[in-house]
Amino acid sequence: MSLAKVLKINMYKNKKIVLTICARGGSKGYPGKNIKSIFRKPLLAYSIEQAKALDWVDRIVVSTDDPKIKKVAEKWGVEVPFLRPPELATDTVSKIPVFLHAIQEAEKHWNEKYDIWVDLDVTSPLRFSEDIEQAVRLLFTPETISVITAMESHHNPYYNMLEKDNKGYISLSKKHSQSVVRRQDAPKVYAMNGSIYVMWCDELVKRKTFFTEKTQLYVMPPERSFDIDNAVDFEIVKLYLKQRIKSCETI
Repeated sequence: MSLAKVLKINMYKNKKIVLTICARGGSKGYPGKNIKSIFRKPLLAYSIEQAKALDWVDRIVVSTDDPKIKKVAEKWGVEVPFLRPPELATDTVSKIPVFLHAIQEAEKHWNEKYDIWVDLDVTSPLRFSEDIEQAVRLLFTPETISVITAMESHHNPYYNMLEKDNKGYISLSKKHSQSVVRRQDAPKVYAMNGSIYVMWCDELVKRKTFFTEKTQLYVMPPERSFDIDNAVDFEIVKLYLKQRIKSCETI
């Protein structure tokens, strides 16, 4: 038995793990972003490489409706035996039906049953493998149902986030029992970065949400939390990756 297999049995109790990477073709904010090249490598390939570096992942599933994205995924070593149906590839569909479709189709195609689901967002390529591993380990803390990732937010509803009432007057979004005059004194709040989701598969199927009464948070630093929504974001991520290459860090 390989060392990787032994480590998986010890660390993850021999659970079967499926990892999804969802990449639809019809992005309106930045068309074609999922396969746009960064340093001669399509954006999708960064997440695929991170997934393939995890010895404890049993199956990697790229969910896409686009034959071009399918071809790129296959070039980088991931089978894509099914395409996402058009109704799950619109810009209004929620994430959960897409995740469930990918898991269920993978189970049918490979005749496997998965215990744990992990998702990597294509547009968040700055994560480290360590982030994925730590998020999965959190799932094994007692009674945990799901794990999501976030970074500490600079905008705080107790300090500098405002809401308008029905008369147009503003106030802080959230009241605190004491006056908060510095952001450092306000309760910590977090901004989801969408980088990694982890959950027990049966709970995802049953609840159809990754927000539960027993959801854990894995906090990532801002420099690994950046998400690409538009062309400006794309250039910022390129700068981060360029700096990482220069300093010989693992991408």
